[in-house]
Amino acid sequence: MTKRRQTYEAPDITVTFDPDLCIHSGVCVRGLRAVFDVEKRPWVNVEGASAEAIAEQIKRCPSGALSYELPEDNPTARTP
Repeated sequence: MTKRRQTYEAPDITVTFDPDLCIHSGVCVRGLRAVFDVEKRPWVNVEGASAEAIAEQIKRCPSGALSYELPEDNPTARTP
């Protein structure tokens, strides 16, 4: 059964999590605990760090379950 994709939004970043791709490596949690905390609900706090720090941590996700978008008016806007 396919699980529902989760989206977490802030003015400067939107984070998407696809639970069907997640391999539970824990890279996100160990790397940026203020944002990714599986013991809290919601488990992604997009206000917990800068958009740049969140984007850099998401790039380390080995499964690709996490992705991000930055607003188009952000000069560093890009998606993985």
